[in-house]
Order: sequence, then C-alpha cells, then structure tokens
Amino acid sequence: MLCLGLSGGLDRVYENPLELPNTFLHDGAAVLVKDGRVIAAVEEERLNRIKHSNKLPSSAIEYCLAAAGVELRDVDRIAFYATEAYCNAMLERLFISQPEISIPLNANLLLRHLLAAEFGTEIDPSRVSFVGHHQAHAVSALAMSGFEESLVLAIDGCGDFLSGLLAVGSGTEMTELMTFPENNSLGLFYLETIRYLGYGLFDEYKVMGLAPYGDPARYRELFAQFYELSANGGYRVHLDRIGPALLRNIDVRRKGMPFTQQHRDVSASLQEALERIVFHILRHYRESTGMKRLCLAGGVAHNCTLNGKLLYSGLFEDIFVQPAAHDAGCALGAALMVSNEAGQPAPRERLQAVYWGPDVGSDDSIEQELKRWAGHLEIERTTDVATRAAEWIADGAVIGWVQGRSEFGPRALGNRSILADPRPAANKDRINAMVKKRESYRPFAPSVLEEDAGAFFELPDGRAEYPFMNFVVRVHESKRALLGAITHIDGTARLQTVSRTNNAAYWELINAFKSRTGVPILLNTSFNNNAEPIVDSVADAITAFLSTELDGLVVGSFLVKKRATTLESWTALAVSLPPHVSLYRVRAHAGRERQETVCEIRMGHSSQDSVRVSHDLFDMLMQIEKEAVLADLLARVTSDRTRREALVNELRGLWDQRRIRLHPSQTARL
Repeated sequence: MLCLGLSGGLDRVYENPLELPNTFLHDGAAVLVKDGRVIAAVEEERLNRIKHSNKLPSSAIEYCLAAAGVELRDVDRIAFYATEAYCNAMLERLFISQPEISIPLNANLLLRHLLAAEFGTEIDPSRVSFVGHHQAHAVSALAMSGFEESLVLAIDGCGDFLSGLLAVGSGTEMTELMTFPENNSLGLFYLETIRYLGYGLFDEYKVMGLAPYGDPARYRELFAQFYELSANGGYRVHLDRIGPALLRNIDVRRKGMPFTQQHRDVSASLQEALERIVFHILRHYRESTGMKRLCLAGGVAHNCTLNGKLLYSGLFEDIFVQPAAHDAGCALGAALMVSNEAGQPAPRERLQAVYWGPDVGSDDSIEQELKRWAGHLEIERTTDVATRAAEWIADGAVIGWVQGRSEFGPRALGNRSILADPRPAANKDRINAMVKKRESYRPFAPSVLEEDAGAFFELPDGRAEYPFMNFVVRVHESKRALLGAITHIDGTARLQTVSRTNNAAYWELINAFKSRTGVPILLNTSFNNNAEPIVDSVADAITAFLSTELDGLVVGSFLVKKRATTLESWTALAVSLPPHVSLYRVRAHAGRERQETVCEIRMGHSSQDSVRVSHDLFDMLMQIEKEAVLADLLARVTSDRTRREALVNELRGLWDQRRIRLHPSQTARL
C-alpha cells in the first residue's frame, strides 16, 4: 500500500497565477509511505530553492516516486493537507479578487489536473483525499511517538478556519477534545506582536532567540491585556488589542533597524505570555484526562524554549515533538492518515531519525560534480574524512558538511550542516556575520554524542535521546564558559544528541573531534545563507560554499577548498534564471515630477520582492534562453576589462541573493 501525502500550493512554480497569501498554502512537501512506514520525504523548497515554497510540490513528488522506483499511477492514495471545503473557499475568494484567472473552483479537480499535467497520468477521484489540516498535524506526532496513549496538542497560525486542536490518542485512534478557532490563534498572537519588532511570517523563531535578552516584567501588565485565562483550560486572545497598545507603548522597529532594550523586553513578555497560556491548557487536560505523555505538532511546537520548559516542569513523563512540526509535516500526517484508513497504520515505534531526503550520491558522482568547478575548487579525496574534517574544525575552520540523505524538516541534523568548534564564543559572531549573514544575537545549536550528553547538559530523568533539536535545555553551569559558541545568554542551548546507530558518519566526526580536543560536541547550524533554504544537492553545497566565507567543504569522501579565482574563471561559468525569477523594465519616480526607467529582477511577479539592476546587466540577462556562458554575454556588451569586472561583480551579488544561477555550462557537460 503506497500513500502519498502532500502539502503546498495549487499552482506550478513557473506559472505564478495564484497570488494567494502565504498564510493559506506554504511549506510544500511530499511524503511517501509504504505499508505505514516512511520511505521518502522532502520539502519542495530543498529542490526548487524557494523558501517556504507555496507551490505544488512537483519536484518533491518526483523524488519520492523515484526513491521508491514507482510512478504516480502506482500510488494507491494521495492526500492533501487541508479539507476540500477550505480549499474551495480559498479558490472562490481568489476568483472574486482575480476573476481573470481561469481555474477550476473545485480543489479536487484542480489538484488532479495539475498532477496529470506534471506526471502524464490521469488520477481517479477516488484516489484523492483532502484531510483536516490540524488532524494531519496531530497524527504526524501521535503516529511517530511510539506512545500507546497520550495527550496530543496541535497549534499553529491557521488552517481549515481553525488554529489547532487537542485530542487524546490511543493506539492508532485519536479522539478530539476541543478545537481552537482562528480568532483565538496562538500562532497569530505571536505573529501579530512580532510585526512591531520588524519581523513577519516565518520569523517567529528569531524572536524566540531574542527573548532571553529581555525582561518580561517590563511589559507583563501590558501583555495581560492581550489574553485571558478561564476555567477548564480555556483561554482567549485579543488580537485586535495588540497593535494599538504596542503603538502607544513602544518605538516600533522597522526591518533592518537596530534592536533596543525595549524590543528585547517585548520579545521576553511575548514568550512568557505564550508559555503561560500553553501551560494553562495542558495542566488542566493533563489532570482531566490522566494522560502522562504528550505529543506536540503545528508551527508553535517549533518554539523550543516552550518545549524545554514543559520538559523540565515534570508535567508529563515523556514528550514527543514531531521534528517537522510546521506545515510540511502535514504531508507526513496526511499520508499516515490515509494509510491507516486503508488498514496499514504506522508501527508503534518512536521516531529515531528523519534522513528521508535525496542522497548526496556515490563518491564517483560527487567527484564528477566537483571537477566541473575546477577553476574554483581544490579537491582532495581521503579515506578518513572524519579525522581530517575534525582536524580542520579543531584548527579553527568553519566548514560545510554534506553526507548521505538529507533531513526532512527545518533542522540540519548532521547531513546538511555548517559545523564549527563550539568553544570560542567568537565563532557565534563570526558565523552569524560572515556565513549566515543574520542578526548577531541568534544562537547556534550543539550536536553532542548521545553517550556524553549528560556530562554537559541538564537532562531531566537522565534521558539522553534528543535527536531533533526540539528542546532548549540548560547547559551545566560548570560547562558554560567552555562552550561559549553554543551557550545562549540565559545558559541554555537547543540540543541535538547524535547516535552512532542512526548517523554513523556524523557520530564518527564528533568522536574524532572529541579525540583531538576532549569535547564531544560540535556547533551545528543549517547549511545555507540567509537567502536560501538548506542545501540538498552537491551543486547546492558548492554554490553555498562559494558564496559564503566558509573555510572548507566536506562532501562524501572529499575535502574541498577554494581556489584563488580570476575574471576568466568566473566568465567561464554559465548563467541561467530560476523559473520563479522575472525581469522587468518599469517607470519609477526619481524625484519631484520626474520619472526614470529602471530595471528590476523579481522573485515571482510581485514588485514587493524586487532588486534593481544596471541597464547593461538587464540587457545581458534578457538574452538568456535556457543558459548562456558569461564570457559570450559579456562579449556582446563590452571589451573593456574594468566594465566586465563590474558586471561580473554585480552578477555575483545577485547570485549571493539566489536571484540568478551561476554554474558550469550544461552544454559543456554534454
């Protein structure tokens, strides 16, 4: 029995006709389940390189089918991560605002048409299901927890006109206790507040990291106006009060502006309010149901600080947080729901690993890809990659590390990671500024050998398995000075334990670092810059390596460093445009009663995410069909070396932002 779960949108990446808000459809993914077991899963963003992709997860579906050696016609059930009624309502709302768009207003029909067009096979309506959004969240956690009985809480921003549900799970069945309406959304409560801190959708985790720098007492009374706690675990949030109150009491931060203590204190008060509400709900239902275990899913379940406090509270004997708790995880839940309906439930086993994505490939294929970049890379093959990489890190290098199958979900868990020595506090600032290109306060996570975790971190009840970075735990006070790069300002860290059984290559690397330094821990962060999703392929890794200030790259059995490059090594590369990028020449205001023609490169068709480019570069890019060698394009514009260098530098700036692609020519490869 093959069941395919889908999350994401109802249009294709190269069409862009449906200008639906990201709050409706986002985090596209595909998960293929065989007889209740996951055999392949990947988020669409890893493949189409669009963060939080809200398009049909075509590439993710293609990968899952290829991994199983099947075609779409062989799949027994296909499940989408929202109810059909909800999707139809959103399509009708879209039609009212954009009546020129010709699409079916029936989501089932639209999905089947899209799949037929992409995969060349007709889909019988009986094979397609639309499942409840929050039921999919909840099942994704319950089915992977290994618990026979538990309380299940799924909370996020919105979906299916709700913002969450609470249920009791028993075996493979789930009984709902209550649902949370959209106007009582804890996800929207958090989102509405962070808008006044210069952040927006998908930035919630940044504010969670900022909160420890603030004092929640400063705005505690103000935030008390934004929510009420009532009997029997009830609560109410007042989303309409947040904006007016914050406008009166704080200096609103705009994106890119510095943070003041005021902003830090608001972050702390927000985090405290969220924790207080969630604890209020769970205390009541823990007592009323007698459930001793808890499953968490939904976007709010990515609040690792909250999860850590639940862990230390002793309220539950065990807590399982689904590692892809955001909407991509609904693809997992949807697949498991229809598999269970067909008589093939997930086995009652605790999830140990989520290395379900594409494999990096054989050493021969890796070497072939690396050699295509010969003008930019120095390559060395080694028989002891763990020892050599550990030596690099111990000597101060910050490296990219790419091995095996990629992780499903938002965390780099040792297969698509940036790694560094966890001891020097300066490493945090260095990686934030030079590699990740993000706010300096943002913390990094430690990966520790499972058997050594208790010696460095305070682990409740002696439990040593925390493989998914789902919990913020306390670093032993005696170890905080030693672990300066991964210990947050409040003495905590977002922990990942590494098992030799579940990831031997990563375990060997950390163990080699331990042998050299005595410290069984590495700083681990996702392998990407601030403009892209986590890398997936060897080509993605090379691009990220060359467009950041990483010191080294380790892929498979290869140690990779950068060569000193010349203008000629850059112009030998080909240029192409991603399918979601568009070029525009528009009239824009240039002062009082004056306009000028400007050239823009946009992500999609929206002017809200545009960057201006020079007229010469615009003309060059307009000449590209599929791809063009940069030297050939430049020859049509100028023979002046200084001008050519300027255009190459401008192009590399767009590459850093992932608005264009630079790569060895596909024609030359053939």
